[in-house]
Amino acid sequence: QVQLVESGGGLVQAGGSLSLSCAASGRDFNFSPMAWYRQGRGNARELVAAITSGGNTNYADSVKGRFTISRDNAKNSVYLQMNSLKPGDTGAYYCYADFLGTKYWGQGTQVTVSS
Repeated sequence: QVQLVESGGGLVQAGGSLSLSCAASGRDFNFSPMAWYRQGRGNARELVAAITSGGNTNYADSVKGRFTISRDNAKNSVYLQMNSLKPGDTGAYYCYADFLGTKYWGQGTQVTVSS
């Protein structure tokens, strides 16, 4: 069974930092693009950051300079370091991986940023 399991969400004050982790199991995603999405209340799910198997990254304009995506292929994991958090960053954060066109999602982890 393929699973993506996120961890690291929580409640933080504006200006603070959080680090999210996503551990994959059941399939080797070392050659797969992976990403983090988020969904705020009443909003559509949106791409936050993505990383290719080779380590190339791209970010939503709203998080550039504040968030950093990384991966550890040896651990089949992807990470999201979030700094200078804002209330607008509040939402459920989902890990995503694409394996030869098959899309996998984690169950999500809640990030809440208080003002």
